[in-house]
Amino acid sequence: MSVRLVILGLLMEGEKHPYEITQVMKERVMDQYIKLPKGSLYYAISQLEKQGFIDELETLKEKNRPEKTIYRITESGREEFQRLLIEQFSSEERRYHPLYAALAFARQGDSTQIAEMLKNQIEGIKQEVEGMEKVYEDHISQVSRVILHMMMGIIEIGKAEITWLDRIHKDALAGRLSEVGKPIEVSDE
Repeated sequence: MSVRLVILGLLMEGEKHPYEITQVMKERVMDQYIKLPKGSLYYAISQLEKQGFIDELETLKEKNRPEKTIYRITESGREEFQRLLIEQFSSEERRYHPLYAALAFARQGDSTQIAEMLKNQIEGIKQEVEGMEKVYEDHISQVSRVILHMMMGIIEIGKAEITWLDRIHKDALAGRLSEVGKPIEVSDE
């Protein structure tokens, strides 16, 4: 997701300084669904300002504190936000799971080690799902339904990934990763 879309979207909600934008992103657990490289926020703000999509509203100076520059979205920024939003909704970008490349060669690997790594992956995803379920419950009264849909999507995708990895894990433990000619047994759980 575009850092620019996030910044403009948060400024659509009201004027903010960069640190406040970062805090809102943390409160909304955006790191669970948005890849935001460190340092990219300030660079993106600078670029958005140069392009006229946001304006500096004021700079606040408090004793013994760094200056805080408050930004607001411009009319052309609102148009850019809508363009980026529609672009994101219409994106046909394929999603590649990080394990696909490893799975392509798993039959040549050590099944015991692979099973152990899969077990670790499953445990990690279970923790993420449990964490997101808590965030979902905590935010029901605070966020719009569309945000709840997004959170529920993260939960459901996580649960589906656990089911998928669990099947591969069982095959690795059983030494079946290199078998040919047998379909995958899928249960209707």
